[in-house]
Amino acid sequence: MKTVRIGLTGPIGCGKSTVAGWLAEAGAPVIDADDVARRVTDPDGPAFAAVVARFGPSVVTADGGLDRAALARIVFTNPAELAALEAIVHPAVRPRILAAIDRAQQDGAPVVVVEAIKLVEGGLGELCDEVWLVTCGPAAQRARLAARGMDVSEADRRIESQGDAFRRLVPRVTRVIETDGEAAAVRERVRGALEEATA
Repeated sequence: MKTVRIGLTGPIGCGKSTVAGWLAEAGAPVIDADDVARRVTDPDGPAFAAVVARFGPSVVTADGGLDRAALARIVFTNPAELAALEAIVHPAVRPRILAAIDRAQQDGAPVVVVEAIKLVEGGLGELCDEVWLVTCGPAAQRARLAARGMDVSEADRRIESQGDAFRRLVPRVTRVIETDGEAAAVRERVRGALEEATA
């Protein structure tokens, strides 16, 4: 039986992690590319030294780890710096995600999910049978970021840095999952989409 590979992407604050959680509850192994990226930039990870060499000692904490908040302040205000970071991190993330997909297939999982904010841009979309774009209206997006404790200016910077995801991604998108409205209704849409994807 073929394992269906679903790529899950969308702008920050639109509900990717919530949708991924529902898919996990339905039995799908979920590979979180952000989590993989954190691991490859840990001090013992393959990308740590290159990140520090590129961005300097200001992105290293007193205990020798990566100061992710300091790094975020640099890259989310400068597209060129963000591209430089991604050029270091994405090649280190890809083999780990491939290995996780292989494990899911060997375990006989009917579906495996790759959750990544830069799924297509990072070259992971091409690994997937379907690409789902999770989206919502700007008011809901800002409200969700505020609920996480992110201040308005930081939220606006993050949103702006990701640009118009729908316009950029639509040529590669299989399904659009709208997350505005009641959670129960959204969850039902996700359940239906999963049934269709694995039929």
